[in-house]
Amino acid sequence: MYNRTMEKELRVIISGGGTGGHIFPAVSIANAVKAQHPEAKILFVGALGRMEMQRVPAAGYEIKGLPICGFDRKHLLKNISVLFKIWKSQRMARKIVKEFKPMVAVGVGGYASGPTLNVCADAGIPCLIQEQNSYAGVTNKLLAKKAAKICVAYEGMDRFFPADKIVMTGNPVRQNVLNATCTKEEARQQFGLDPAKKTILLVGGSLGARTINESMKQHLDIIREQKDVQFIWQTGKYYNEEMNAAVKAFGELPNLKVLDFISDMGAAYRAADLVISRAGASSISEFCLIGKPVILVPSPNVAEDHQTKNAMALVNHDAAVYVKDADAADMLLKQALTIVGDDQKLASLSENIKKLGLKDSADVIAREVVKLAWKE
Repeated sequence: MYNRTMEKELRVIISGGGTGGHIFPAVSIANAVKAQHPEAKILFVGALGRMEMQRVPAAGYEIKGLPICGFDRKHLLKNISVLFKIWKSQRMARKIVKEFKPMVAVGVGGYASGPTLNVCADAGIPCLIQEQNSYAGVTNKLLAKKAAKICVAYEGMDRFFPADKIVMTGNPVRQNVLNATCTKEEARQQFGLDPAKKTILLVGGSLGARTINESMKQHLDIIREQKDVQFIWQTGKYYNEEMNAAVKAFGELPNLKVLDFISDMGAAYRAADLVISRAGASSISEFCLIGKPVILVPSPNVAEDHQTKNAMALVNHDAAVYVKDADAADMLLKQALTIVGDDQKLASLSENIKKLGLKDSADVIAREVVKLAWKE
C-alpha cells in the first residue's frame, strides 16, 4: 500500500468493457475528469480481444489488456481455463496498479473490471462503480461491498447495493448525440431522404440485431406500400451483406436507406420521428435526454434478461413501447407504422421519456471520482 495523498497529480484507473454500453460511459467519464482536471492521468484496463482495446485508444487514452473472460454457463468444463485466466489477470492487475499508482478506481461493469477493482480495493484505493442497467450485473454486485460509491441510473437500486453508497447520476452518453445542430429536414437530406416525410430509424447496435433486421426483411412489401413514411435501417456489420442482398433482390425501394453503421447518430436521431432499438442502458439514456419516441425490442441474449427490465422501467412510465423479441418479426413493423402515424402518441411518448432523462451525468460522476481521490 502507498500513501495516495502524497501524489501531486490526479491519477485515475478506469476498468471494464466488453460492449459499447460499457465503453461509451467509461470514455465519457474520462473526458469529464479531464475537462475538470486537465492535468489528470487516466489509464484504462480492459479485456484482451474485446472492443475496448480499439475504442479506448481511438478516444485518446492508454489501455492495458487482461486475458480475462467470462464464465461459460453452458459448458462447465471450459471454466477450468477461465479460472486460470482470472488468476493470471489478478496478478497482471496487481502489477498495473502498483506501477500506475492510481488515487481512485472506476469500474463500469463487465468482467474486466473485477480483477482491477479488487486489487485497488485491497490496496486501500477508493473505488467507484457505475451501474448502467436497472438490474445490476454480476461483477458490480460482487464489487459493491468494496466500493465507496455506486453511481446508478434507475430508482430502486438499493435492492442490489447498500443504500448509503448509491448516488443517482444517470448514464453518461455520447456528446455528439446531444450536440447535433442540424434540423430534422437537414438530417433527412443528409441520409438522402425526403425532408418532409415521417421517418422511422431502426438500430440494433454496431453488430446488429437479428430480430429487428428480420422484421424488415420479411416485410419489404409493406415498406414499398408506404407513400408517406421512410426508413433509415442500420443493419449492423454482421447482417449487412444478407440484408442488402434481400433488398436488392426485392427491387427498388426509394423510401428505404440501408446502412451497416451510422457514424453520425446525432443526425440519425434528429431525422427520426420514431426509433426502433434494443434496450441497452446507454441507448435508453440517449433517448431520454433527446426525448425521442422509441419502440424497445429487448435482446433475450443478455445476462439476467436485464434489457427487458430496462425497457419495463420506461414502459411503466408510459415512456416507451415494448415489443417482445419473439413477436417482433410479425408485429414490429405494423406497430411502428401505427405509432408514427399518430402524432398525439408520438408527442406523449416524447414528453414522458424526456422526464426520465438525467443531464450532465458524466460531469456528476467525475465530481464523485475527484472527491474520492482527494478524500473530500
